[in-house]
Amino acid sequence: MQPSRDISRLIEIMAALRDPDDGCPWDLEQDFSTIRHYTIEEAYEVADAIERQDFHDLKEELGDLLLQPVFHAQMAKEAGHFDIGDVVYAITEKLIRRHPHVFGEVTADSAAGAQVNWEAIKTQERAAKAARRGDEVTSVLNDVPQVLPALARAEKLTKKAAKVGFDWPDFASVMAKVEEEVAEVAEAQQAGDKAAVHEEIGDLLFAVANLARHAGVDAEAALRDANAKFTRRFHYVEGRSREDGIEPKDAGLDRLDGYWNEIRAADKAK
Repeated sequence: MQPSRDISRLIEIMAALRDPDDGCPWDLEQDFSTIRHYTIEEAYEVADAIERQDFHDLKEELGDLLLQPVFHAQMAKEAGHFDIGDVVYAITEKLIRRHPHVFGEVTADSAAGAQVNWEAIKTQERAAKAARRGDEVTSVLNDVPQVLPALARAEKLTKKAAKVGFDWPDFASVMAKVEEEVAEVAEAQQAGDKAAVHEEIGDLLFAVANLARHAGVDAEAALRDANAKFTRRFHYVEGRSREDGIEPKDAGLDRLDGYWNEIRAADKAK
């Protein structure tokens, strides 16, 4: 079998890997649950390639991500649930349905107008999905996935709630809430109540995610950037310590903090 630019070859390869007689033992052992985390990881690796502006890696990572729905669909086909054609039909039908201003008679002259149409259609879809599941009451929060990273999910929950008017009026109000949560963390810590500290830190993180939304900042991306900055600066600290002939673990906080202040000052001078 040869590689191809045609997606049908990818589907053929996946079917061959899952062939009960001649397939790959590892692929045959997998099920929806065992490859679920690979699906999530591949999405993150795509995001990482985009953030690094590495388009060679992006091509590779998009391929890895594309494999995931093909893999899931192959297992679903084997179980008699659906196949990749059903997946493609479902998304094409959804895109057409959610863009009546492109494929229908509805008018939308701006991105804001298109978003209004999109949200109205999603409300109808949410109600239909609740009816299919037998839910008596629909919620705007129902379609926020549980598996999202906690910070991203917090931001999305507050965004959904805001759409029905449940929101702080302005940035200053959210900032005040963050300060209130900081004080409550300190109070719980002073009381020695570990359960309360756990709860209050959760409330603080949730409030910060809300603050990011009000500032127009992607909280998850901002934290990833902060992680990257910390990693880069700490690598500098480790390197400077070894330049001075001492292992970081033996350097002491004052020396390490001095190195940290060096790289901070260099960053600010840029």
